Amino acid sequence: MALTQNQRGALYMTASMAGFAVEDVFVKAAAQTLPLGQVLMTIGLSGMLVFAAMAVRQGETPLPPAFLSRPMLIRCGFEITGRLFYGLAITLTALSTTSAILQATPLVVVAGAALVFGERVSLGRWLAVLAGFLGVLVILRPGSDFSALSLLAVVGLLGFAGRDLATRAAPKGLSNRQLGALGFAMLAVAGAILLVINGGARLPSGAAWACLTGGTVFGMSGYHALTYAMRTGEVGAVTPFRYTRLVFAMVLAMVLFGERPDLATWIGAGLVVGSGLFALTRK
Repeated sequence: MALTQNQRGALYMTASMAGFAVEDVFVKAAAQTLPLGQVLMTIGLSGMLVFAAMAVRQGETPLPPAFLSRPMLIRCGFEITGRLFYGLAITLTALSTTSAILQATPLVVVAGAALVFGERVSLGRWLAVLAGFLGVLVILRPGSDFSALSLLAVVGLLGFAGRDLATRAAPKGLSNRQLGALGFAMLAVAGAILLVINGGARLPSGAAWACLTGGTVFGMSGYHALTYAMRTGEVGAVTPFRYTRLVFAMVLAMVLFGERPDLATWIGAGLVVGSGLFALTRK
């Protein structure tokens, strides 16, 4: 039985989220023996070169003039912010908590689309956005159990949301390969910033090289699958499957890093995912 466009899109999106979740594991593992800046810069440069080679093979310039347009420069700034702070978050805090907070990104995009681009957002969606932010607060636990390091993930999600919003105003005609090369280049820039500040670069061990390679492969695979997902089926039917990333992240964090998310994290994650699904599937 042939799959519908929406079903194929959902499978691509699920595969994409699995790829990104595994990439996070490799980044966190590599950062245990290497400076985070070196990890991000290595993966970023590797992905950039591969995407650039793919663009050249298709007769495209890897550095089109459109990259210097104002929307793209703004997008790059948000991309660097998101990559930098999310990388710090998955390294310095629990992977399960960071992944749960990241799930609020689509809700920030919904709110930003209304505030920045004047898109009409129904009362139900605004209530869902507020519920999602409440879920983030439950995870952060302001008060005696609050950890300032958790704010790294919040800044990271704001960076990714800003990147997604800036993409809407980006020049048309840029291919996925060109955007992929630019995205990984910004990851390399984020890594370089950290490396300049903290220093400490060293020659990777065999295990570290394996983690860096795994991070690059799964990161690029996730990006490719995400691109196909967003171009297959209806956005409203495909986008909710972004939340499968939380499932993959929670399982990997518990199995590989021995993390045990507490009740507040589960409740907050449930609020974020539930409100996000509601906002994305309602007009």
